[in-house]
Amino acid sequence: MGNGNTGPLGQPRGIGFGILMFIITFGIYGIYWAYKTSEEMKQHTGEGIGGIISLVIWIVIWPVDAFVIPSEVGRMYAKDGQAAPMTGWTGLWGFPGIYVIVPAIVWFWKIQAALNRYWEGKRESLAIEPPPEPAVG
Repeated sequence: MGNGNTGPLGQPRGIGFGILMFIITFGIYGIYWAYKTSEEMKQHTGEGIGGIISLVIWIVIWPVDAFVIPSEVGRMYAKDGQAAPMTGWTGLWGFPGIYVIVPAIVWFWKIQAALNRYWEGKRESLAIEPPPEPAVG
């Protein structure tokens, strides 16, 4: 693996949990997820739009984030010397979004699975213990 990404590692997240949260919060979880995902990638790579800009994009013109987030995931892999599992074109799965739930679920699944593989792979290669799960309740 390459060494282009030296910042702190992000948090793997449960895919089923994320999908459930998107559904039961009527998409509000997406705001949190977009912020955290983009901020973690920016902290790790030193590049990208970061959490605040992603948050604004998600709220104002969410279809743009459907392309930006997978593009940044792909770039993070590439900067680390790995094959990019996706590009911005993965954003096409995000359409027509909440109006047809299956493509939106595929979009989220693909992105979160790639992020989880990356974060877990980096932890294993660096022999870093994962952070404790946040307390619920």
